[in-house]
Amino acid sequence: MADKSDADTNPDFDAGNSGAEEQLLLEQKLAQYRDKGVSKIKLGLTDLDGVIRGKYVNVRKFAGLLQKQGGFCDCVFGWDMDDQLYADSTYTGWHTGFPDTGYRLLVDSERWLADEACPYFIGQFVQPDGSTHPLCPRTRLEEVLRRYDALGLKVRAGFEYEFFVFSETPHSVRDKGYRDMLPLTPGNFGYSVLRASAQSELFAGLMDYAAAADCDLEGLHCETGPGVWEAALQAKLGLEAADRAALFKTFAKVFLQKQGLMGTFMAKWSMDYPGQSGHYHFSVVDAQDRNQFYAEHSDAHMSDMQRHAVAGLQRYLPELLVLLAPTVNSYTRLVKGAWAPTAATWGIENRTAGIRVIPGSANSQRIECRVGGADGNPYLVAAAVLTAALQGMEEKLEPTSAVQGNAYDVQDELPPEQQFPTNLRQAAERLHASSLARENFGQGFVDHYVMSRLWECSEYERTVNSWQLERYFEIV
Repeated sequence: MADKSDADTNPDFDAGNSGAEEQLLLEQKLAQYRDKGVSKIKLGLTDLDGVIRGKYVNVRKFAGLLQKQGGFCDCVFGWDMDDQLYADSTYTGWHTGFPDTGYRLLVDSERWLADEACPYFIGQFVQPDGSTHPLCPRTRLEEVLRRYDALGLKVRAGFEYEFFVFSETPHSVRDKGYRDMLPLTPGNFGYSVLRASAQSELFAGLMDYAAAADCDLEGLHCETGPGVWEAALQAKLGLEAADRAALFKTFAKVFLQKQGLMGTFMAKWSMDYPGQSGHYHFSVVDAQDRNQFYAEHSDAHMSDMQRHAVAGLQRYLPELLVLLAPTVNSYTRLVKGAWAPTAATWGIENRTAGIRVIPGSANSQRIECRVGGADGNPYLVAAAVLTAALQGMEEKLEPTSAVQGNAYDVQDELPPEQQFPTNLRQAAERLHASSLARENFGQGFVDHYVMSRLWECSEYERTVNSWQLERYFEIV
């Protein structure tokens, strides 16, 4: 892609930041940067796969970006996470010439990257004329949240991620062919104070690093398995929760690589260990910040709204599953007995179910969606979960009986539409047929996203992997 245009500004782009208030804010920021000796700014935009694509720009360019939109080659919507071009993309490709699409910087998203001595800004894709971009993941979530806003409601949410840490580098894992990798620590040490204390500089360092980037963690601990950690991000309103999750996934890996280590957010890197989850906790509040999932005198303090939301998740998550489980690897995690759900079951304080109702106070009553893996795009995970929940609330759906005990034992009693697809191709086909997805995310988004997932399947299917060699090399 060395020959493609990489222009950041276009005189026809207008971000709408020309008001006196915006101009004053810009002048204040530029003055602060001069005082700090800042010479560059980093910006990033999240693509369909949750990969943050971005660049450094100098301060003069940054000032122009806040006054006018920027331009970003739309190849980021025409290739996969390995930068390989889709064969069947109608949105962009050789046939379109890969023009620029627009983006705008979010002025209130500023973070300070202390170890780089520069600020970071989140960008959001828009059309060249400034209208909403049909493929932008952040915009899809933004539009779902507007539906809540129209009802006088806000969403408070937080992500938690499991990820494995290795004493490896990007070079060493490739030299090893991703085999015989050395975990940071050996053995099964879930919630281990010993392991966390012995690695206290890393644990404390990551928490401080995340806090400095305005991605504060509520907790960080060892999980069961060699070198596996779990991080819970603080709950935030609206888009901020997904913004922080996307940044954390990238910058946690940045932090570890700067220590000569590597982290992976794959759904499952080895069949010897449980998968890595990306659980999503959420509640709904009104204009006075009162939790609408809480009812003091009902069973488990569940309000009617929370009950309907659970029913919506049961009804619609299976057809939206590919937004929470977006890779071939995702489905190695979603198997029975592996701490991950395989159907839209629900229970009260039941971690074997896909939908866990967590009863508590008026502040803590919430739903935990345990379906997604750590490999999910936070914007699309949240958009899918919140769409399903809201649909249940609007239709006043009723859930099945709450699971008591092991959800795996009773899941086969659920109707077929509440069973999860078992592979990426099936999940993509379910999304393709979903009228709910098309109504809420747009025809263009659904068609393009499904195409990208089917591409992922075809890339996997045409690959000779170690399992095939070990299985067939001699015996056939």
